[in-house]
Amino acid sequence: MKLEELIEHLDYKDLANFKNVEITGISYNSKTTKKGDIFICLPGEYADGHDFAQSAVDNGAAALLVEKILDIKIPQVMVSSTRHKMADIADRFYSSPSKGINLIGITGTNGKTSVTHLIQKIMEENGQKCALIGTLGYKLSSNGEYRDAKHTTPQAPELQATLRMIKDVEKIDNVVMEVSSHSLEQNRVGGCRFNGAVLTNLTQDHLDYHITMENYFEAKALLFRHLEEGSFAVINVDDAYGERFLSVVPEDVRKITYGVKKSADIMAKDVEFSLNGATFTLVTPEGEKKVNLHMNGMFSVYNVLASVAAAMSMGIHLDVAVRALESVKGVAGRFEVVVKKPLVIVDYAHTPDGLENVLNSAREITPKDGRLICLFGCGGDRDATKRPKMGAIAERIADRIVITSDNPRSEDPQTIITDIIAGLKSVDSDKVTVEPDRGKAIQLLKTIAANNDVVVIAGKGHEDYQILKDRTIHFDDREEARKVFEGSVI
Repeated sequence: MKLEELIEHLDYKDLANFKNVEITGISYNSKTTKKGDIFICLPGEYADGHDFAQSAVDNGAAALLVEKILDIKIPQVMVSSTRHKMADIADRFYSSPSKGINLIGITGTNGKTSVTHLIQKIMEENGQKCALIGTLGYKLSSNGEYRDAKHTTPQAPELQATLRMIKDVEKIDNVVMEVSSHSLEQNRVGGCRFNGAVLTNLTQDHLDYHITMENYFEAKALLFRHLEEGSFAVINVDDAYGERFLSVVPEDVRKITYGVKKSADIMAKDVEFSLNGATFTLVTPEGEKKVNLHMNGMFSVYNVLASVAAAMSMGIHLDVAVRALESVKGVAGRFEVVVKKPLVIVDYAHTPDGLENVLNSAREITPKDGRLICLFGCGGDRDATKRPKMGAIAERIADRIVITSDNPRSEDPQTIITDIIAGLKSVDSDKVTVEPDRGKAIQLLKTIAANNDVVVIAGKGHEDYQILKDRTIHFDDREEARKVFEGSVI
């Protein structure tokens, strides 16, 4: 594509050394820049891409997207924000792939991964191919293998390239995608035309980045504000921010609500939990239907309601949706039972709300003569204000807690643990155990948990690594738990 065509609709401020060169790719890392790329100079927290422009040129960059004109003799396009305009460049370069795709975006603090998987399963049950993009990577079918992704929502060039590949190479016309608040704030999904958007919930997370809940809400709201005529918005009305999300949805967009407590279009009543899963009566405009899930917890009920609402919005019959949902065994690292005696559950819960939900769900299936034990930590270099809150939640709901490390990153694990302990009313050794080494902490469960107890190992879920200060190591909560309780593995 010629540079002139690439920037034809771009709101740029200035041009320098302009020449209508051929652009054959997009890069924002000078080390991986190839001949013919347009190199995008991204200002970052620790480094400024403008400082690496010459290196990119040395590697073959044919043009630069900049926020200031540089003393480099190749074509430069100056814009107010390279981070935001990168999406426009990527959308244009890959010929707007989302225009030819039924693209559904899922956003919220918790539940995004599960809902994307459930919608993919429903669409396949309906005889439609559906790709998925999210935390675990992207995959082209529910039975397919994940391909690596570095972010919940990839950077714009990778995202647009992936959508183009899904459409043209794989011949798939439906994509369900997790959309993070960071990607909305940074315009990584700029240029994407969403046919539908789903809100799971909004609770505290990522305040190290967004600073306030108001900023966090506004970032999430961007997905709904930009929906176009004929699309749909699925909103959880039980969520504290539900009404506010409804208020930002444009008038010509269909609104579908779901909930358990408040009146909604899609509801669940007579909800019951057992070791086998959750059962409830699904209430919809098309009638009521009994649902028997293999998944457990009230959060799973909400995820199912969101998925049913999205499916019905796309014209999928209720019977098809329920049949698909009843066949789902669960999502990796989401309330995943890995050991039978004691019952050990591994979950990704890493926010106050997420931890509260999973512990309340585990409490529902804890025998009367058993205890609920929770092992968790908090991530380093992330929102520290949620640490004492998670400590207080664990202390309130669980009978015994083990505080350990999550992904400490550059922080001292003991400092993180101290922040968690600040939320406890007491540090009684009969109730609280502290072991910074996560592997050793899981081993301690062998001496703490009896056969009729329920153990929740929270925070890492599907992750098979642990990020330490100086290295990343292989570490999987599920593997560690199975090793400790070897004789009782499922």
